[in-house]
Amino acid sequence: MAQFIEMLTYDFMQRSLLAAATVGAVCSVIGVFVVLRGLAFVGAGTAHAAFAGVALAYLVGLPPLPLAIIFGLATVWVTGVMEEQGRMKLDVSIGILYTATMALAILFIGLMKGYNAEVYGYLFGSVLSVTPDELRVILVLSMVVLGVLLTFSKELYFIAFDQEMAEASGVPARRIFYLLLTLVALTVVVSLKTVGAILVFAMILIPASTAYQLTHSLSHMTAYAVVIGVACAVGGVLLSYIWDLPSGPAIVLLATTIFFLSVLLSPKRRRVQTA
Repeated sequence: MAQFIEMLTYDFMQRSLLAAATVGAVCSVIGVFVVLRGLAFVGAGTAHAAFAGVALAYLVGLPPLPLAIIFGLATVWVTGVMEEQGRMKLDVSIGILYTATMALAILFIGLMKGYNAEVYGYLFGSVLSVTPDELRVILVLSMVVLGVLLTFSKELYFIAFDQEMAEASGVPARRIFYLLLTLVALTVVVSLKTVGAILVFAMILIPASTAYQLTHSLSHMTAYAVVIGVACAVGGVLLSYIWDLPSGPAIVLLATTIFFLSVLLSPKRRRVQTA
């Protein structure tokens, strides 16, 4: 107990826990819409695009987050336009951009002179090394994402279930869809330093998918997802500190364990077996 209290007195641990809790919350909320709309692969593609922006920034000596945002937004908007014009399905276009941006990231890293630990921190996650400036960016972007989600929650829920019906009802469905893609990209950028580009889409997908197993109510699903996401993020940070584990994998593996437990104990599963 004394070791735990002492751990919380360190500034870097306070920043890490606050960053993890914030990322866990924002990923979980946006994840509800991602799961309902079937956009899981978009999170993965956007994460790799954002990482390519980070790698380019370190290569040319620029701040990483602005370029990560530009690369992430460009990816989701291009895929959205291609789907809207009927040129290519969303999963196909994001798959192509997924591999292309990852190839760019590898190219940029290869052009660097020597090993850069900070770049790999964005790839694999390094929440224990979050700086005060990075924490402020995480908090500001998270508040922006959560504020927009709260403002347009009804429209976002509507298009998540039936975009064509939403459009027929007078909802600007395409604009709301692009808004959702934009929020996914910003959430990915917010989460890069915490869980890393390889695993960030798991934190968007798993807490919401876990909550989906536990309830039929949208409001309950969102609340459960936030509780699960924050608990897994904070718990993963504590485990990574105590046992000297990589933070990103610790967070995601803890979330995965809870997901499989929720599948086994799901009220929906019991109801199907009873029927």
